[in-house]
Amino acid sequence: MTLLNTALLSLRRNTMRSILTTLGIIIGISAVIIMFALGEGAQRQVEEQIESLGTNVLMVRAAALNTGGARQAAGTVSRLTLDDAQAIKDDIPEARYVGASINGQAQVVASNKNWSTTLTGANIDYLHASNWEIGQGRIFTNNEFNRASKVALIGETLAKELFDDPGFAVGEEIRVNKVPLTVIGVLAGKGQDMRGFDQDDTLITPLTIAQRRLIGNNSQNAKRVSRLTVSVDEEKNMDFVTEEIEFLLNQRHRVSAGDDSPFSVMNLSAMLSTRAEASAIFSLLLACVASVSLLVGGIGVMNIMLVSVTERTREIGLRMAVGAQPRHILVQFLFESVILCLIGAVLGVLLSLFAVIAIANSLDWDVVISPLIILISVVGTALIGVGFGFYPAWKAANLDPIEALRYE
Repeated sequence: MTLLNTALLSLRRNTMRSILTTLGIIIGISAVIIMFALGEGAQRQVEEQIESLGTNVLMVRAAALNTGGARQAAGTVSRLTLDDAQAIKDDIPEARYVGASINGQAQVVASNKNWSTTLTGANIDYLHASNWEIGQGRIFTNNEFNRASKVALIGETLAKELFDDPGFAVGEEIRVNKVPLTVIGVLAGKGQDMRGFDQDDTLITPLTIAQRRLIGNNSQNAKRVSRLTVSVDEEKNMDFVTEEIEFLLNQRHRVSAGDDSPFSVMNLSAMLSTRAEASAIFSLLLACVASVSLLVGGIGVMNIMLVSVTERTREIGLRMAVGAQPRHILVQFLFESVILCLIGAVLGVLLSLFAVIAIANSLDWDVVISPLIILISVVGTALIGVGFGFYPAWKAANLDPIEALRYE
């Protein structure tokens, strides 16, 4: 307690100098915590996106094609069908669910309200493969799928836009392209996808009714689907299933061995995992850059402590004259250095918390404040106090008492 009182008394003697000395520590620890909070927030967002995609998901789409000398974008012309989805499920046991879907935009009308949303026609496997859960109601049955029943599942956002009380959306009637549909379920919320789109602003109907009345037409194209969403049973089988799907589809569509495959199989989970790793590395690099401020702050503390030793040379000589040992002087100055750094650490933590909350509220960014990072930062700051305060403390402890008393 005596050491604490002595340290605080010494710092109060030069309040302004002490505050300026801690600025480097305050800025450094704030920067480190803010960078980690933003990095953890970004990584958490990617993890949520991976979870919303489903477990071990492969996306099968039409590949980019050359048409009349012009390079068409991937997915422009699809040759995939519902039969392809069934063949994958029958022939590849590792493919747990094989969802087939088509997409389009639709103007949905409910009573006196209307809203433009994404319309997806899908089979039942699509709901499982895409990890869609039901918040209210139920999914459509195989019988409803086969009969092209006029039923629909809607996302949370669409339910809020169409109905005054979204909790009673099940059983209500909506209209799409003048086709009446009965809402049989409201999907559980998913949030934004990897592109920043609202996944809950969606309408899902059986693929059959979508092909016949809502998106497709009566031509041969109406039997095709935009993509297949395949959920693999185990992560270790992802590469194997990818190769099997490519082989099976090329065989079914009579693609010659030397020709480019008209299909593209993408591992979405791997893509997002790579993005998460890149985000984590980038955040770590930013935190390392920010930690340089802590080192600069530590150098500032060492300089000020050296000045303090010079100013208090006579005081040190008096202490030694009345019996203080060199180790007592060493511990005293080390303690003052650590206290100075810890004060900066506390102020830096408070500043970083305020900054993180302000960023989250004003920019609507995901941030995660980790107590472990705060603890590590504070402990690291204390170690900086010891490391950079040791030389001034050692210098003070090794002063000659007689020379110190003569010092003017």
